[in-house]
Amino acid sequence: MVDIGMAAFSVFFMQSPSFLSHQRSLEQSRQRSNCRTLFAMEKIPTDNHIRTMLDPVEPDAIFFLFGHALDQLKERGGLTNFRQLDGRVLIALDGTEYFTSQKLHCPKCSHRKRNNGATEYHHSMLSAALVAPGHDRVIPLEPEFITPQDGHDKQDCENVAMKRWLSKFGPQYEPLKPVYLGDDLYSRQSICESVQRVGGNFIFTAKPSSHACLYEWLHGVEAMAFEKKVKKGRTFVTHRYRWMENVPLRDGHRALHVNWLQIEIINKAGKVTYTNSFVTDLPVNEQTISDLAACGRARWKIENETFNTLKTKGYHLEHNFGHGQEHLASLLATMNLLSFAFHTVCDLVARQWRKARDVIGTRRRFFEELRTITRYLVFTDWGALIRTMITGEPPPQPGTR
Repeated sequence: MVDIGMAAFSVFFMQSPSFLSHQRSLEQSRQRSNCRTLFAMEKIPTDNHIRTMLDPVEPDAIFFLFGHALDQLKERGGLTNFRQLDGRVLIALDGTEYFTSQKLHCPKCSHRKRNNGATEYHHSMLSAALVAPGHDRVIPLEPEFITPQDGHDKQDCENVAMKRWLSKFGPQYEPLKPVYLGDDLYSRQSICESVQRVGGNFIFTAKPSSHACLYEWLHGVEAMAFEKKVKKGRTFVTHRYRWMENVPLRDGHRALHVNWLQIEIINKAGKVTYTNSFVTDLPVNEQTISDLAACGRARWKIENETFNTLKTKGYHLEHNFGHGQEHLASLLATMNLLSFAFHTVCDLVARQWRKARDVIGTRRRFFEELRTITRYLVFTDWGALIRTMITGEPPPQPGTR
């Protein structure tokens, strides 16, 4: 079973659906392969056997590996640049789909009706990632899959999945002093209280259209204000902030009281180019508001640096690697996320890996070369492989000096 799991994971780590077939060819001609030396497989299973055997395996069987990736980051000092707001870390959450079809489906699929009457089946998940403003990397964390739940007639949804994620994973991240980031969907009292119950804080987008009571409270009140000039390229823009503390998030005597803040960005011509508002349970004042707004805006990194990378930069998250009838689709999506997490940790703290990335250049070219050389050469270990990528010199082969 270990060989089967590693075989599936190797496809995502190498970003190559044909990796296993090339290694079978190598093994036939040389009695050894990179599957054995790099991924510790005794035998290379067939694609169909992999899918059949992995379908019953629930994704949480490999969730502990996200913790291993994060531990490596912490031990090697890579977590330092993610620290914000007096040592806290930011965890952004958002939902995304990773499979859609009008024909293929399984009992774990959600579904919806299209305008033409057709039923569309899909898989989606709540994804989480460690982010930081000004940091071009993100670290994927454990996902929570949005699937039909036993004992519930209604379809599962992102809001409910968020509460499950906090219940499952919030306690383990409490020592990092997490601040949870999310869009307007999450700035509801039930989710804010769920965050606080697991020892976290929050900065959630809060739109006037969905927070009538909050904005009625703010109407006609002179909020605190502050603005500053910020250099952007060769020119300066103005960041204008407004805030008010201790305002009710909703109507009713049991309403949670939060702190509201707003940022506007005004260009040189005086035009407002960006506006957003947030609610938080962290203190807001002239000293903290700039950092709070920057952290709130960093939630977009789960869209740009996470989903965009997974869907367009070689991971092919939306590709149907295997659907199955139980857990196969979600398990393979988890392996894809793990590969992204491991690659990112290597980018940040693995010195030789980083050197190879610097020598080769872009992510796309790096994995193209990784796939090419492992198609023709067998490496004794990852160190030998990375040395070849840095120097361009092939490793010694058996029987040569």
